[in-house]
Amino acid sequence: MKIAIYARVSKALDQNPENQLLELRRWANASQNEIEGEYVDEVSSKDTRPMKEEVLKKLRTGVLEGVAFYALDRWGRTMSELVLELEEFSQTGKTMFSLKEGLDLSTAAGRMFANILAAMANFERERIRERTMLGLARAKAQGKKLGRPRKKPPLQKRDEVIYGKGGIT
Repeated sequence: MKIAIYARVSKALDQNPENQLLELRRWANASQNEIEGEYVDEVSSKDTRPMKEEVLKKLRTGVLEGVAFYALDRWGRTMSELVLELEEFSQTGKTMFSLKEGLDLSTAAGRMFANILAAMANFERERIRERTMLGLARAKAQGKKLGRPRKKPPLQKRDEVIYGKGGIT
């Protein structure tokens, strides 16, 4: 089967995509899949994943039969994104493999487990958000200032203070 292998890391200094790619290459060779290409996104925001878009384009046009990625959280950032892509590719016969979770997302059981894992991750993210919001509300009620400290405005030149910005008026 002709597949792409996909890795995603943040721009943090301690993350290296080669860790994911090494494991993906081993898996692809052991499962006798032909690697069409390796795609790596190094991103700092969810809106900038050009390599994932390239893989999706190749899957949709039939250049690729599947994609393998290290973990579900490396492929999709939200539950809805993951579910929509799983549904789209299961209907078109494309295969998605999640190495860390050991899921072949082309099977009914694989899709079910992926949905359960995604739901649990979404639940945990919402719980963290709730705790954060409660902590912020408590701090605000106690009179603490929230947010980043504001920059102090630069000191004005003596002439601007005395005469105004264009000279004597």
